[in-house]
Amino acid sequence: MKKIIVLLAALFLPVTALAAGVEVELETAPINLNDKVSLQRGAQLFVNNCMGCHSAKYMRYERMASDLGIPLDVALKNLAFTTDKIGDPMVSAMPKDAAKKWFGNLPPDLSLAARVRGADWVYAYLTGFHSDAKRPFGVNNHVFPDVGMPHVLSTMQASMPEKEFKSRMADLTNFMVYIAEPIRAERERLGVWVLLFILILGIPVYFLNREYWKDVH
Repeated sequence: MKKIIVLLAALFLPVTALAAGVEVELETAPINLNDKVSLQRGAQLFVNNCMGCHSAKYMRYERMASDLGIPLDVALKNLAFTTDKIGDPMVSAMPKDAAKKWFGNLPPDLSLAARVRGADWVYAYLTGFHSDAKRPFGVNNHVFPDVGMPHVLSTMQASMPEKEFKSRMADLTNFMVYIAEPIRAERERLGVWVLLFILILGIPVYFLNREYWKDVH
């Protein structure tokens, strides 16, 4: 019973992340994988701001365009900057030796980042940069202290109200959740129909079971 109580309590506690031994409360990311407009904006942000260093090698431009309702010719012209083939994976053009020289390590592939870290963590990370003169790039991050990444979205953040910037980061997070599990939205839609089928099937099964056992004492 004690284990059950602890588990239920954990479900209702605010989501937190450990950052250098300190718990950081994470704001819930406004994820909606059915919002194609948000996902399209997120794809644009990802390609323009993240793929200079990071790849998403498990996602192909063609699959992304088809899922998000983007015409293939439009995607190839406006989103596929590292290739001229729509069927290629989303790989960064940054040379590996240059990446190691500039950052010390290769920037991680982001295909599964949202699945490994969680959407709330990704959203908190994207909105969690702050000035820190002690760091090489002059910035730090609330949920990832001493991160070796510059704040590539600082110009965007400085040019708009905080609410609008967070909305943009929600779009980017939404897209990263999508590429981490492209089938998720379809799986959730199918899950609703499966549960509905089981519920409807349960009605005749219930009455059949009662009829079968009514004369058994």
